[in-house]
Amino acid sequence: MACVLTLSAFAAPRAFWSESELSALRGLWIGSLKPLPPDPSNRVADDPRAAEFGQRLFFDTRLSGNGKVSCASCHAPGKQFQDGTPLATKGLGTTDRRTMTIIGTAHSPWQFWDGRKDSQWSQALGPLESAVEHGGNRAQLAHLAARHHRTEYEALFGPLPDLASVPAHAGPVQDPAARAAWERMTPAARDAVSRVFSNLGKAIAAYERQIMPGASRFDSYVEAAIRNDVQQMKATLTPDEVAGLRLFLGKANCLQCHNGPLFTNNDFHNTGVPFAKGLTSDTGRSAGVKQVLGDEFNCLGPYSDARPEQCGELRFLVTDSPNQLRQYRPPSLRNVAERAPYMHAGQLDSLDQVVEHYNRAPAAPKGHSELKPLNLNDREATQLIAFLRTLSGPVAADPKWLREPVAH
Repeated sequence: MACVLTLSAFAAPRAFWSESELSALRGLWIGSLKPLPPDPSNRVADDPRAAEFGQRLFFDTRLSGNGKVSCASCHAPGKQFQDGTPLATKGLGTTDRRTMTIIGTAHSPWQFWDGRKDSQWSQALGPLESAVEHGGNRAQLAHLAARHHRTEYEALFGPLPDLASVPAHAGPVQDPAARAAWERMTPAARDAVSRVFSNLGKAIAAYERQIMPGASRFDSYVEAAIRNDVQQMKATLTPDEVAGLRLFLGKANCLQCHNGPLFTNNDFHNTGVPFAKGLTSDTGRSAGVKQVLGDEFNCLGPYSDARPEQCGELRFLVTDSPNQLRQYRPPSLRNVAERAPYMHAGQLDSLDQVVEHYNRAPAAPKGHSELKPLNLNDREATQLIAFLRTLSGPVAADPKWLREPVAH
């Protein structure tokens, strides 16, 4: 009998986890995701009326210079709220960065790859005025709100200002005519228009806060592991996927950047990503820090609803670290297999190339890379990728948020 028990012990599947390993799995489990924190800079962030208004704005192509570009053009619900291209190309031109998904980004204190925005509402404003994205301007959008969204806007933000003397097109944008018109406006008129502009961003953010990741096969596996339900564990992940998970937790060193239930620490890292063709001047977080501090729409700015003491991330921001050169924010790995290509400018086409990059740990083209060679063999690399594919799951949102609303 003792011999049988000993053989059974050796035959037991590696699906059994130690207490420390179970703790690590719980930390990655979607069930550990904390309730969405409030955004003190946006007083309508959790107002259902603002979310419905923001959804209409998100899909409204009139929020662009040519009437053809909406937020959904690059953040398409059917493509994981991104566009699947190396560089964003669905607007009026081509940007110098990959479109990040908005799924779960309400949990991040920083937006964009370089963190140049510190809220979803502030992030939403950038593309609206970008010459290569929406190509719009503040005066145009304020007039649009007055013509087509007055009732919804005023129910949330109070009376719209008198825009009779405001030019049809004006704003601090690249277009010389619109910029000149903006500079001719009085400071009070510019402030009134900028406030309307910021409020439109706040409504869009209220919508985007509804878009969260759902449970994946990995999460089902963790639930089974917590119950010590070995049969269900074996039915949920294959041996190679479990082996990949063990590599993720250990030898592959993925937790350094991709931890927590969203599989990102929302910090910034230089991982030696190669230059993209024609984009060698991109300095990442080094530039993003300066931009967010100088942004009139940041948490401490005049259009924020927050008190200064509620803006801790910005107030205590490190601004002078040489390590920030070419650091970028690691995106969530949830649904990562559905979001090729990869890295901040789509430099890597596949998960195979991503794992190869981290395995080799090449020197950074600028700054200092945090990577060290992983020494994964071919079998281990395949297993790690197999695990990453188990992170695919649905978007955890009411179906009404995932489709274009009926115009009215």
